[in-house]
Amino acid sequence: MDSIDIKVGTRVEHPRYGEGIIAQITLGAYIVFFEDGGKMEIPKTSTNLNILESPDEGKPETVTARDLRKAIASVLDEYGSLPAEVELGQKWIGGKVMLHPSNDSLQPKEIPMDTFFKKIVMVRDRLRVLEQNINSSTSLNDEEKVHIQQYITRAYGSLTTFNVLFAEKEDYFKGSGKK
Repeated sequence: MDSIDIKVGTRVEHPRYGEGIIAQITLGAYIVFFEDGGKMEIPKTSTNLNILESPDEGKPETVTARDLRKAIASVLDEYGSLPAEVELGQKWIGGKVMLHPSNDSLQPKEIPMDTFFKKIVMVRDRLRVLEQNINSSTSLNDEEKVHIQQYITRAYGSLTTFNVLFAEKEDYFKGSGKK
């Protein structure tokens, strides 16, 4: 690949990472955002990049809503904020959760099962993001991280009751278990 043809905005293809766009050019490498692989640094000496399309001079680059969604999804996925696709167990699809107050003068509350399930999954995803933030924190020492992590593990343990809702065991809440 001839580095003279390479500019920021050039669309390239890599055999392993697929299609991407050159976002930055450093002294020895191209910083490329790949649709499937995220941000990668490819050495200028690499022969694995093929130019698909160079940006036109003077013509503004068009960014579609699809491109923007892919970029946002890539960033959210990189930082663990993208919710995972989790399926509700087959026997619960179309079901309802009924909350009956002890006082008969009050009305019960009915919640569609899929809405209830999404809330449970959101709690799980937010606990995972909290774990990642704690583990990557530079202001907490290792002892503090372990101490806080133990509370999160106990929270997972408290939520194991809801494992019956999940279609797949790998999605289950897991606490510290019996010792």
